[in-house]
Amino acid sequence: MPEPNTHSPRSPIGSLILIGAVVAAGAAAFAYTAGWLSPNRLTPVKVVDALAPPGGPALGHRRNHAKGICFTGEFQANGSGTAISSAAVFATGTYPVIGRFNLATPMADAADGSVRVRGLGLQIAGPGGQVWRTAMITAPIFAVSTPQGFYALLQASGSKDPNAMKAFIGGHPEFLTFVHWATTAPWTDSYAEDRFNSLDSFIFTNAAGQSSAVRWSFIPAAPPVSITPADLAKRGPDYLETEIADRVAKAPQTWTLAVTVANPGDPTSDPTKAWPADRRVVTVGQLVVQKVEPEADGPCRDLNFDPTVLPAGMATSDDPFPAARSAAYAVSYDRRTSEAADYPHSTTGAKP
Repeated sequence: MPEPNTHSPRSPIGSLILIGAVVAAGAAAFAYTAGWLSPNRLTPVKVVDALAPPGGPALGHRRNHAKGICFTGEFQANGSGTAISSAAVFATGTYPVIGRFNLATPMADAADGSVRVRGLGLQIAGPGGQVWRTAMITAPIFAVSTPQGFYALLQASGSKDPNAMKAFIGGHPEFLTFVHWATTAPWTDSYAEDRFNSLDSFIFTNAAGQSSAVRWSFIPAAPPVSITPADLAKRGPDYLETEIADRVAKAPQTWTLAVTVANPGDPTSDPTKAWPADRRVVTVGQLVVQKVEPEADGPCRDLNFDPTVLPAGMATSDDPFPAARSAAYAVSYDRRTSEAADYPHSTTGAKP
C-alpha cells in the first residue's frame, strides 16, 4: 500500500490520511460494490473504475489484488464442521484446493513492502460438484461498514482536495479502528506466517436444520516472524512470492480452519465490528499448500474467487458485502479476460 508522508504529532488525522491513501488508492482489501444500491445507484462499474491507480489499470490483471501467485493443495476436513454445517466439504475427508496468495493492490508490479494488506483466495472442491470459494485478508476487521463507505473511501483517497480524507473520516469514524491495526500490528516476512480472515458473516446450517452466523479464519502453523516494511523492501520487490515458493518446495505449509460461531445479538452485517474473543470456535480441518506456481500460466489465473459461490449448508447473511463483492468481481473478471493478450506470460517472482 503506497503511503504518502505526514509527520505531524499533533494531528492524528494526518496519520489517517496516510492510511486512507494506503487502503483506498492502492490496496483496498476488497472491491466492494453492488448494482442494486439506490437511490444514487452505486454500480460495480463505478467501484471497479475507482480502484484504478493514477496510471490506469494493469491490463489483463484483477482490478484489485492484482499481484498474486497460485497454489494447489488440499483441504483435510476432520468432521467437526458437520456440527455446524451440512456442507460436503466438512465431512471427514480430503478435498482438492486451488488458491492464490496476493497483495491488496491494483498495481501488479507493486513492491511487497508497499502493501499493508495481504489476501488469500481459495476454492475447495467438494464431492458432487459442490464448490466453496472464499476471499480473505490479513486484517482482523474491514476499513468501512458499508459498500457505499468503501466507494467513498476510494473517492476521498483519489481526490486532489486536501480536506477530502478528513471529511471522509468525519463521516466514517469506524475507519479509525482499521487505521489503528494498520499502523500498529506487526508485518510478517512470509505468506506462510499470515492469518487470513473472512471478515464477512455467513450462515451455516447443519443437517438438523440448525443455523448459526459464522466467520472464519485460516491460522498458520508457521510461527510469525515480525519484520519492518523497510526491511521487507530490502529483500526485493517480489520477495514474498519467491519465499513462499521456496518454502513450499521444501515442505508443505498448513493452516488450520477455525470457524467462529456468533452469539445472539452479535453484529453480522458490519465487518468493521469484531466479535468478542470468547465466542465458540470450531476447528474444522487443515489447508495444506503443496505446490506454488506463477500466476501467468497457473491454475488460479482465471478463477474468480466469488464469495457467494457456496455449497449447500452455507449461505450469505445480512452482510451486504459478499453480494457487492460478487458484482464487482464479475466486472473485474470480464475486463481482465477480455485483455488476455495484455497479460505478460512471464514472472519475476516465484519458481514453478
